[in-house]
Amino acid sequence: MTGLIEGSDGVARCFWAGDRDDYRHYHDHEWGRPVADDRRLFEKICLEGFQSGLSWLTILRKRENFRAAFAGFDFDKVAGFDEKDVERLLQNPGIVRHRGKIESTINNARRAQDLVAEAGSLAAWFWAFEPRPDQRPRKLDRATLAAMPTTETSTLISKELKKRGWTFVGPTTVYAFMQAMGLVNDHIEGCHCRAAVERDRAAFRRPGPA
Repeated sequence: MTGLIEGSDGVARCFWAGDRDDYRHYHDHEWGRPVADDRRLFEKICLEGFQSGLSWLTILRKRENFRAAFAGFDFDKVAGFDEKDVERLLQNPGIVRHRGKIESTINNARRAQDLVAEAGSLAAWFWAFEPRPDQRPRKLDRATLAAMPTTETSTLISKELKKRGWTFVGPTTVYAFMQAMGLVNDHIEGCHCRAAVERDRAAFRRPGPA
């Protein structure tokens, strides 16, 4: 089927998963699985921001370095970072040394605190935007995915986040985040993970306001 590849293990996966062990593991066990943990959600949206203009594989292979550099993406801790921390991080070869993205992560940590105060949790706020089934394509293949790097929902989330002072959260970045954290299931039809992710989503308890 369009958009599928068969790995060396004989398993059909989404075209982007390739045949690298780390990429396949991320595809099989993480991408699209529903997430309700605030720290993981903050990590995912920050790393999608760092990925802008780069390959996701670059970010994935630096993820442990990012976690060490940003206090495990505990946004209460990152919110306390100052200019000295920015300069320290700019000297860290294990992460993407982009001043704007580093400063954005610190800013967004503070905005995440505000969002928790507003909605009770990041999870409650983001999951409130989950698209209805009738807002999703009936059949998902590579061509369909290529035609929708943004969606009405990702544009709305981006707008709402920017209104609250978040940065590096354009509609394309937000859509990648939605895919990664399971707000949508974008495993292509025929991918061996698609049905498993649907089962996870069906069993997942959507977080509500605290």
